[in-house]
Amino acid sequence: MKLTHDNVWNNNEDWKKAGVNLPTFDYEAVKKETYESPTWIHFGAGNIFRAFQCAVQQELLNKGITKTGIVVAEGYDYEIIDKVYRPNNNNGLLVTLKVNGETEKTIISSVLESLTIDQENENDFMRLREIFSNPTLQMVSFTITEKGYNTTNYEGKLYPDIEKDVNGPIADANSYLGKLVSLLHTRYENGATPIALVSMDNVSHNGDYLKKAVLDLSKAWLSNGAVTQGFVDYLEDPKMVSYPWSMIDKITPRPDDSVKNMLIELGFEDAAPIVTTKGTYIAPFVNAEEAQYLVIEDHFPNGRPPLDQAGVIFTSREIVDKVETMKVTTCLNPLHTALAVYGCLLDYTKISDEMKDADLVALISKIGYDEGLPVVVNPGILDPKAFIDEVINVRFPNPFMPDTPQRIATDTSQKLSIRFLETIKSYLKDDTKDVQDLTLIPLVIAGWIRYLMGVNDEGVAFELSADPLLEVVQPIVKDVTLGSTDDHSSKVKAILSNDKIFSIDLYEAGLGEKIEGYFAELIAGKGAVRKTLKKYVGN
Repeated sequence: MKLTHDNVWNNNEDWKKAGVNLPTFDYEAVKKETYESPTWIHFGAGNIFRAFQCAVQQELLNKGITKTGIVVAEGYDYEIIDKVYRPNNNNGLLVTLKVNGETEKTIISSVLESLTIDQENENDFMRLREIFSNPTLQMVSFTITEKGYNTTNYEGKLYPDIEKDVNGPIADANSYLGKLVSLLHTRYENGATPIALVSMDNVSHNGDYLKKAVLDLSKAWLSNGAVTQGFVDYLEDPKMVSYPWSMIDKITPRPDDSVKNMLIELGFEDAAPIVTTKGTYIAPFVNAEEAQYLVIEDHFPNGRPPLDQAGVIFTSREIVDKVETMKVTTCLNPLHTALAVYGCLLDYTKISDEMKDADLVALISKIGYDEGLPVVVNPGILDPKAFIDEVINVRFPNPFMPDTPQRIATDTSQKLSIRFLETIKSYLKDDTKDVQDLTLIPLVIAGWIRYLMGVNDEGVAFELSADPLLEVVQPIVKDVTLGSTDDHSSKVKAILSNDKIFSIDLYEAGLGEKIEGYFAELIAGKGAVRKTLKKYVGN
């Protein structure tokens, strides 16, 4: 069994016998309509897109609710397109991992065209300009990670590729964001029709991050005379270009060997994952949990795909903000980060295994229910307590989800502020709350500093996950040793005072010294992490 067009659409009896769900829409009609009248292009060809957005669109196609598929464009790792999408005629195999151990297997064929956002690939980039010129295009969506929206480094300086772009013609832009703005300029010059730019990345107020990046670059080109004021006005006019906020939630780990082996046993011939030269780990299949949420601000000046008929929620910006705040600051992301930090320190390699550890379950339960829930605002469309219940009792313990604390620990410096400090801010603003009552949130922050030492609770070295500030913060604690009785408060303070990580002064908030004390306990010797956890979670 292969994912080629002929095997999926014409000779698919083997797929059917293996219990694989097949697409049922009129492929040729949808392909023609998508090419001639595209409505949706997505930037970022990674796993969450393949497991979530593609599956949603296929449901609509199968039901005959929509007539166009998705065009996907990859701007970071072109090998994803060249080695996964195109060899399989843009088909993918989604394996949904259910809590009861069952798997649901579905061939996803809703991507009808795949492109590289590569100026050197003239055919692909010309096609991108055609798509952006087409007035039928309603939405450009993005899953390019939090880092994808940054135009400057931690020192506030423009990245070299962006600086080079804005000092030259906009048509020659070669940075990821620069090429996006260049394509928007093409749309402006070819009728200036409306468009929605929808970030679907897991970052607070994601639409604002995208808007800032687009406007920063366009205004830099304006100052250099490369574009007109009219183009900047177009990008700033909400009736022409919108930047909706969204909240997305679906755990989609890297392709797992157990899933690969199961597919091979079924007869799938191309299950082997591929590691690109840029280090992307991807396969013709994607594995993901069943639970998924996507809530989007309903601001689409050129109309929108009917995603609400496949479970996506369109609502007001205010409600999106409440849902996103609920999830990112209380109900999921802080719990995930806590498991990532302490999972690495306690030598776990699966999130589901951590959920068998009473101390870690107590840690995240108390962070969620006791410290976060009292200050979170109920958005109305999703209940915060029910959301935490599902996370702790269903999603994280799922033994068939091969997610790792090491993956979740990636870029922790960029996550701490929104995932934990928003709750701290809420305590500071609420006259009925005492920030000193917070115990476990400061313990996670102290745990992250302990994690930066790169040795587990038994003193064995481990590899730290990638993080843009690793070279800044890791050297501060690299010489700290387990069992040290020296005063390390200055080291802790140097990290806590980094405003690229923390949005408030934790010492002014009254928690700096508490975190210093926790750090001292966590480094007291081998086994100190476990001992400290037990002390503060009450087990």
